[in-house]
Amino acid sequence: MLAFDYLAVVLLLPLPWVVRRFSREVEPVSVLRLGRLPNDLDDNIHNSRVPMVLSIAAWLFLLSALARPVWLGEPISVPMEHRDVMLVVDLSGSMDIEDMNGGGDEAISRMTAMKSVLVDFVRRREGDRLGLVLFADHGYLHTPLTLDIRNLEQQIEQLTLGLVGYMTAIGEGVAIATKTFIDSEAPQRVMILLSDGSNTIGAVEPMAAAELAKDSNVTIYSIGLGAESMMVENAFGELHETNPSWDLDESLLTDIAELTGGQYFRARNQDELAEVYSLIDGLEPISDTEQTWQPRDDLYSYPLFVSLLLMVMLAIYRRRYG
Repeated sequence: MLAFDYLAVVLLLPLPWVVRRFSREVEPVSVLRLGRLPNDLDDNIHNSRVPMVLSIAAWLFLLSALARPVWLGEPISVPMEHRDVMLVVDLSGSMDIEDMNGGGDEAISRMTAMKSVLVDFVRRREGDRLGLVLFADHGYLHTPLTLDIRNLEQQIEQLTLGLVGYMTAIGEGVAIATKTFIDSEAPQRVMILLSDGSNTIGAVEPMAAAELAKDSNVTIYSIGLGAESMMVENAFGELHETNPSWDLDESLLTDIAELTGGQYFRARNQDELAEVYSLIDGLEPISDTEQTWQPRDDLYSYPLFVSLLLMVMLAIYRRRYG
């Protein structure tokens, strides 16, 4: 189907006539009078209407080009499978505890395991909008919802402990993440909350923040991180077993998730953490929204070329016949 982007250009159609009608007349130039007629007079006889026809045609084609003609194809509807995902990550001091089995004999810190697994999760979420909220003494929005997955990967890899303190404000983290969904039009809003402790500080109670998330149609999946036993040395150099996750509030994390229709997961090592994120990654995306677009081909170059060609013909004609 042929269409024009700037059809109002047609209003310029009478412009040459207006200019000719109201412009001042040019003083006639001196005429050279010949004593006799040239022998090839018959060759110079020409139709005086040719310049006018060429001028009008050139102007019409130029206006056609300015109107930006396009050829529109049949509308195409594309189903949009997407969701908005906020990653809410605990950055308290306990994330430095080295009780994660990284696949080898040497234990790694919870922070190292979290960053490794989270980067892999983000890398697989091409097409979703993801954001990052950190919380410790306070919660704050580190990365707004974005489609720039590569940039988010770099942001996660650069995380360091002590960035926002050393305590655990779970309520503030959930509340700030929920606030970012206010302008979201995604059919599915997901929050993935990871913590290795209990709420010890903050201006917002965790369950109050969860209620706010529920009212905003946000589903929260919570993850409790930390091993259940590890060997440590006492003051006398003797090894004894201890529970590094003694302060993990699984009850709170479970209540937060279930209130919003989500689920609580327990991750005791890096492999379990990766498995948890894989389970969440397998959630069925919603595809009940569509984006409609029409293929379009710009055609303005064709009338523009014809207009320029007619102008060249007019110039040659006037140069030859005067």
